[in-house]
Amino acid sequence: MTSSYLVSPHWLEKHLQDDNLIVLDCRKAKPGTTPPRPLEEEYRDAHIPGAVYFDVDKLSDQTTPLPHMLAEDAYFAREAGKLGIRNDQTIVAYDDGDFFSAPRIWWMLRHYGAKDVRVLDGGINAWRAEDRPLEQGEVSRPPQTFRAAFDRSQVKSVKEVSELSQNGEAQIVDARAAGRFRGEVPEPRPGLHSGHIPNSLNVPFTLLSADGRLKKPDALKQTFIDQGVDLEKPVVASCGSGVTAAALVFALATLGVDAKLYDGAWTEWGDLNAQWPVEKG
Repeated sequence: MTSSYLVSPHWLEKHLQDDNLIVLDCRKAKPGTTPPRPLEEEYRDAHIPGAVYFDVDKLSDQTTPLPHMLAEDAYFAREAGKLGIRNDQTIVAYDDGDFFSAPRIWWMLRHYGAKDVRVLDGGINAWRAEDRPLEQGEVSRPPQTFRAAFDRSQVKSVKEVSELSQNGEAQIVDARAAGRFRGEVPEPRPGLHSGHIPNSLNVPFTLLSADGRLKKPDALKQTFIDQGVDLEKPVVASCGSGVTAAALVFALATLGVDAKLYDGAWTEWGDLNAQWPVEKG
């Protein structure tokens, strides 16, 4: 175990029948996936026993064109409650095992007010590799009351990020692939510049070991240091749309670093119609 935020497949199977545990299937397709993945169908075909399907887009702001932005407290509370989620449960989120979407749900739920949120290390791929049980169909849990009060100090706006890129009071760390960061390849979403926020650092998504588990603390720390990140100074994580940025926040949290997140991310900053400066190379 790398931290208390992670659970192993062994731990999860042992605790599946706990009264206060809820498991969330958070699998999400990466942008540009062709053809689109039928994720709810994949969930119905096979999921961890008792897991509820958590669609991050359905629990995000429905009033903005920007993808999966944070919703107002009342909306999130209502939708989370419909899924059977309460603040006082032990909540375990899992994705494919690519560490892509489960950390985003971990980040959202914690800062909306959930007390104990964890991520399944290795996701459903690790679960399958250990030949642990799966079930089919759809799980419905009794509605619960979720009391949401998002901690807005955890999020940076585009204007705040612009100031930080100029004054250097925090390091802006971008999780996108190096080619996208350098402006060498087009973005998977249309209508965006290639490149990065001026003076930002790039930590491409290299947080996992060869076995698909989160790197051990020393290796994880070295991943950030090798890319020029000073773990003693403030960090704001960014990415394409705020999802893999949460993976950076999660990884840093396991190292004891409290990073903030730029939710609009490159989808907001790099918009062809926006006026924010773009750096390449």
